Amino acid sequence: MLLIKNVKLVDALGERGPADVLIGEGKILSLDGGEAETVIDGTGLFLAPGFLDLHAHLREPGQEVKEELATGLLAAVRGGYTDLVSMPNTTPPVDTPEAVRALKKKAHALSLARLHPAAALTQGQEGKALTEAGLLKEAGASLLTDDGHTNEDAGILAAGLLQASAFGLPVAVHAEDASLRRGGVMNDGPLADLLGLPGNPKEAEAARIARDLEVLRYAVRRSQKKPHLHIQHLSTKRGLGLIREAKKAGLPVTAEATPHHLTLTEEALKSFDPILKVAPPLRTQEDLEALIEGLLDGTLDAIATDHAPHTQAEKEMDLLRAPFGIPSLEVAFPLLYTELHLKRGFPLKRLVELFTDGPRSILGLKPIHLEEGAEASLVLLDPKERPVEPRNFASKARFSPWAGWVLGGWPVLTLVEGQVVHQALE
Repeated sequence: MLLIKNVKLVDALGERGPADVLIGEGKILSLDGGEAETVIDGTGLFLAPGFLDLHAHLREPGQEVKEELATGLLAAVRGGYTDLVSMPNTTPPVDTPEAVRALKKKAHALSLARLHPAAALTQGQEGKALTEAGLLKEAGASLLTDDGHTNEDAGILAAGLLQASAFGLPVAVHAEDASLRRGGVMNDGPLADLLGLPGNPKEAEAARIARDLEVLRYAVRRSQKKPHLHIQHLSTKRGLGLIREAKKAGLPVTAEATPHHLTLTEEALKSFDPILKVAPPLRTQEDLEALIEGLLDGTLDAIATDHAPHTQAEKEMDLLRAPFGIPSLEVAFPLLYTELHLKRGFPLKRLVELFTDGPRSILGLKPIHLEEGAEASLVLLDPKERPVEPRNFASKARFSPWAGWVLGGWPVLTLVEGQVVHQALE
């Protein structure tokens, strides 16, 4: 038994407490205390449901030099995540039931965050022949995506949506038109011209979202079961507007935003630091403000990290040659707790919801609320501020665009079904 005394409660239902939370048998047994072998003083801390990340690159199999399940899932629980969706753009891609089962088996043995592997939408992520959605779902796949690649063939995407809908699987897309994106390494515009760097235009995202929404409209008309399209790492005001219009029209589309698109802009690229190279690229302040508004009004359903670790040597290349992506599992919540909630007054209830109920709903999982009988997959958070120190990351990628930023809201205890998987209490 574990008792967390005098702790504030925060979930999608709101802020309340303090409460004395008794945990045992994998559940919340009481909010009014009780006898326990272990007692934690939660004064000044707040308890939330465990986070779920819809979008993380754990690099296994085949790219373990960048990350592996053991380091990625440890980074996850240190970031307050009890559940995580791994992307399938590995070597080879996760495109068979055997590959999905192997990942789930290994992750289960690690006893860290629970893994919900995504599987490839097309064989080899080549955009040509569909994978077997039913067999992948049976093996434990949580969604289908060719993330890391863009789905250039609209007909294949339509067929994929129709097939996936029969098994209740969302289809997630990296929405960029490759022919417009070309070799862009930062947001296309005056700053890219000034810096002499190739630009990736906002229109590349908006054009592909517009097309994919029409493909979804077709799939809805042709399917007996409701397809579900999920837009990954949204970065532009225009793309957000298209999703908002689609939702008003009743289309079954969801979308996520990342910590980097919510806290950084293209202005950071004046440093020419390749750590800041991400896909889609950092955009303008106007886009950032629009994304925050989209979080508030429900156009955006979840915050997902797009945790994308690389080796130090790769990220020390110049901007043209360095790979896209940054690690963020361990700092995502403290970053947004500080930059959105503390500095902007973003409602804490809504912020927690975007890390919990929002992503769980996209996967069709039951929400976890802080009430008696609920599953004790929880995170205890400390508002005390401290700096980001990448050298202490559990991830193999020990670099960060937020290095040195002073943040609060750090996870100090993470529980998965009542079992402690991370503890950093003073």
